Amino acid sequence: MVRFETDGSIDPILRVTLDKGDVVLAESNAMVAMDRALSLKGRPKGGFMKSIARKLMNDETFFQQRIEAEEGPGEVLLAPNLPGDIRILDVGERQYRLSDGAFLASTEGVELTTRMQSVGRALFGDNGGFFVMETEGSGRIALSGFGSIREIEVRPDRPMTVDNGHVVAWDASLEDELTINTSRSGLLGKLVNSQTTGEGILIKFKGSGRVLVCSRNKGGFLDWVFSNRPTEKAAKNDEA
Repeated sequence: MVRFETDGSIDPILRVTLDKGDVVLAESNAMVAMDRALSLKGRPKGGFMKSIARKLMNDETFFQQRIEAEEGPGEVLLAPNLPGDIRILDVGERQYRLSDGAFLASTEGVELTTRMQSVGRALFGDNGGFFVMETEGSGRIALSGFGSIREIEVRPDRPMTVDNGHVVAWDASLEDELTINTSRSGLLGKLVNSQTTGEGILIKFKGSGRVLVCSRNKGGFLDWVFSNRPTEKAAKNDEA
């Protein structure tokens, strides 16, 4: 049986233990080290057509790693591309919708599919556009988030609004709605308020379930990095 556990408290690595014949699927470039009894192969995620759909619709990698304990039991260490936390979830009774780039690894019984969003949501979305990733099947899945991951409980008497850039995953049973911000003004007012508060696209959650959020916003971090490049600073100084 495949066993997942995190190794380390800060920026952990995912340690996966496999018995002979076990298989684990991982995001491309996730493998750090593995026993020589294991084999590593690249394969399209869920088949060629599903991989094409995820690449074009969600900008996910086309290939994933298939790690199999062919010769005997062994361990493999996996890590996400961005530094941050890892959360392991059971899939089956609960299914999840995933933010782009959140998938790290899963057992063979878990499939990733695409679900179409409404046109209005897609136009304002940064979480898959017209499509969002969703789990199917049963097994375990490991997700990664930029920074630390926290769990928020949503109840009928406690709906939540979360910045889209901080969302890692959420229960598929929850109602989710993309919006610009929480103000009750018209579209122009929302756009102005979005710029002045620094908050971009938000997701409103209703119902009963949980939302996993990460402490860092990848988009905001990249904006900060590029805005502090020497060439950018020089250009700003010249304009001043």
